[in-house]
Amino acid sequence: MAEQGLLVLFGSQTGTAQDTAERVGREAQRRHLRCRVQALDSCDLANLIHEPLVVFVCATTGQGDPPDNMKMFWRFLFRKSLPASSLCQLDYAVLGLGDSSYPKFNFIAKKLHKRLLQLGGNPLLPVALGDDQHDLGPDAVVDPWLVALWEKILALYPLPPGLEIISPDMRLPPKYTLHYLPEDSPAPEGALLQPAAPRGAPCELQPFPARVVSNQRVTAQAHFQDVRLIEFDIAGSGITFSAGDVVMIQPQNCPEDVQQFCQLLRLEPHRRFVLEPTEPGTPLPPLLPQPCTIQYLVTHYLDISCVPRRSFFELLASFSTNELEREKLQEFSSAQGQEELYSYCNRPRRTTLEVLWDFPHSTCAIPADYLLDLIPRIRPRAFSIASSLLAHPERMQILVAVVRYKTRLSKPRRGLCSAWLASLNPEQGDVRVPLWVKKGGMKFPGDPATPVIMIGPGTGVAPFRAAIQERVALGRRGNCLFFGCRHQSKDFYCQTEWEELVTKGFLTLFTAFSRDQEEKVYVQHRIRENGKLVWELLSSENAHIYLAGIAKQMPAAVAEALQSVLQQEGGLSPLEAEEHFTALERSRRFQAETWS
Repeated sequence: MAEQGLLVLFGSQTGTAQDTAERVGREAQRRHLRCRVQALDSCDLANLIHEPLVVFVCATTGQGDPPDNMKMFWRFLFRKSLPASSLCQLDYAVLGLGDSSYPKFNFIAKKLHKRLLQLGGNPLLPVALGDDQHDLGPDAVVDPWLVALWEKILALYPLPPGLEIISPDMRLPPKYTLHYLPEDSPAPEGALLQPAAPRGAPCELQPFPARVVSNQRVTAQAHFQDVRLIEFDIAGSGITFSAGDVVMIQPQNCPEDVQQFCQLLRLEPHRRFVLEPTEPGTPLPPLLPQPCTIQYLVTHYLDISCVPRRSFFELLASFSTNELEREKLQEFSSAQGQEELYSYCNRPRRTTLEVLWDFPHSTCAIPADYLLDLIPRIRPRAFSIASSLLAHPERMQILVAVVRYKTRLSKPRRGLCSAWLASLNPEQGDVRVPLWVKKGGMKFPGDPATPVIMIGPGTGVAPFRAAIQERVALGRRGNCLFFGCRHQSKDFYCQTEWEELVTKGFLTLFTAFSRDQEEKVYVQHRIRENGKLVWELLSSENAHIYLAGIAKQMPAAVAEALQSVLQQEGGLSPLEAEEHFTALERSRRFQAETWS
């Protein structure tokens, strides 16, 4: 059994599924299983038919979509040409991670489980569906499911005589060893993020360092929400995009946080090191240069501002030499301590750096070798592109709401990426941001005659600004926009631009300023009020409807308003209106892009 192989494959967008997959990998190591943990798209799919034992850990993103790092696998798995017995030798288990506040809760895990069954796979357990909305988060499902999984696996592949499960009290070796270079060894020439001649289209492993041209606040100074219109110069990048596409931005930690982190862990920022994998064959982290400085590692790679996960506390406890701190850390990493961990960490959104401050004795005992096991990498953030190349050649604009809010902690919480972007001042020299473009979920009609109804409250208007600029540049009319914000005088982004287009006859604009009168007015109210026009565009002119914005009550309220229009103006019964709306979704005449 010592050489029995387990493959753990994950599809992860925000890092939760990857963290859970790595937990499965650690537990496999403790059971003397040879285990590989990798993203679904980095797995050799042709070899999947030879794998005897695979655990899939998958998130669901957007409107029931697979995460980016499993899209190729998804297309491959649903090929009609795959024989029904392709996976008949495969024992498998599927763990889904989702959020039940979304209509397509854990859609990917359910569909994956069903497809593996169709291809002859043998499920060890029913599909497990972790839920972010549960009081204890996904672990409420993951913990008991893992207990059942190991029972099944050890029944199939018992431990050889003389071997026992490695105790959780014993620390596993780190993924990499960090070797410091002599202080007098020559440093590499030049900075680590320099504009270079692009080799192919920019991507995550090779972002384009775009120059910031302007960074303009588009809300009144007195308004609580700081929203920025930021423009990048993408000349020479080879980047192309169209309306509905998304730009991925790789943020970095602020210098004060980097300095504090290095002080707490007693690290010398300018020391240079190289990484060596502990297990032969483990690839090195692709985004870290070799050799690298501690400063670069902490600034560009380690996500010290994220809310730490349970696995962080488990590993930190193993370094602790202070009894009080160790007991608390062990409690936070136990199944029984999850409620307390939630109220200490998740509810107030306490960062990794702040947790390290709270456990100073344990923190200064962290070996540098374990930094990459303890702290996840900084993930790129996605923003809807808010401009068109037809209107602004060689430029790209985004609309960024700077995330800043209060919790019970004295220091306000801030979004790592939005706060970093807001701090960039192009007047202070050559300021660059690493970025690349991804195809978005929204597709606008190819036929220029097709009218579009766009519903974009707040920064949800960003993709529609790109679409309107694109369509106007091509001389297309039939652009109808429902925009909502709090106050006409404070957060009516791009007001002059919209009003100019209305005057020229390119845009029909409906605005909802929710706080400018006693009764709150939202975009859904304006849709109902203008039902006659909406119905006419839908029924006579084959219009497409697009919705973008925050995924709270708004999407459901808009869907309800549209169904009400189908009933009032189209004379449909409630059931017929619901069916008609579903048909619009299915034919992609209604598309939504929402985020939490």
